[in-house]
Amino acid sequence: MLGAGIIWASAFFFTASSFAEATPGQRILSIGGSVTEIVYALGQEHRVVARDTTSSHPPEVLDLPNVGYMRSLAPEGVLSVDPDLIISEAGSGPPETIDVLEAASIKFITVPDGFDRAAIHAKITAVAEALSVPERGAELAKKVDTELVQAKHQAATNAGKPKRVLFVLSTRGGRIMASGSNTAADGIIKLAGGVNAITEFEGYKPLSDEAITLAAPDVILMMERPESTTSNQSGHGSPEDELFAMPAIATTPAAKTRSVIRINGLLLLGFGPRTPLAIRELNSALYGGAKS
Repeated sequence: MLGAGIIWASAFFFTASSFAEATPGQRILSIGGSVTEIVYALGQEHRVVARDTTSSHPPEVLDLPNVGYMRSLAPEGVLSVDPDLIISEAGSGPPETIDVLEAASIKFITVPDGFDRAAIHAKITAVAEALSVPERGAELAKKVDTELVQAKHQAATNAGKPKRVLFVLSTRGGRIMASGSNTAADGIIKLAGGVNAITEFEGYKPLSDEAITLAAPDVILMMERPESTTSNQSGHGSPEDELFAMPAIATTPAAKTRSVIRINGLLLLGFGPRTPLAIRELNSALYGGAKS
């Protein structure tokens, strides 16, 4: 009788263990830098088996397999890491890859995007629910929201006369690709107490020289250059020299004062747990630190 009980208990333990191992969400592919940061902030990093190229923080995430850029994922790369749950920022793809993954019965959850306090709260909540840790999500969302309120208040106190900021995404081929409204750059500029110099369109678009002259930015904001490209290889001066020598930029107030700010792209535009830090850093760079 005792032997039968032991056999039954062993069978139950084996079945329960097998069920736990098979529960979806034990092998997570995290796509999108802010999503990955939230997963780690929730203490669920032990479940992540791979990441995409935009997921670069915290530093230990770089040790994970990289399945490629979130907007150009290949089915083979994703399937090679054998995920049972994919949590992704909005905009990942292409659609054909998503179709293949769904056909393979891999659960795919898209997290809503947005560029304000409410959006960050919603993003944290969505990731926490996908991971089945809603209580941790509520705690993290409350903590980050409190920090956002404090950072925004500090930025407003320290702003003085609002500066006009032009976010430049790229200068490839001599064309200025800049941020209009309804973008992460537009959102962080406003939260940090600045004014987006471009409001005539939404998204990121190339600008004419005339449009940049009319925008009259006080400051140029860009993503921090990777270490491998910070040194100029052309022999024609520093990156700032080349930036302010561009005809479109040379006529601006920013060029007269050589005002350019470079901040890590994921920190600046991620709209995740570190956004309060991004607000403080950008505000300090714009206005010179907190007032006494």
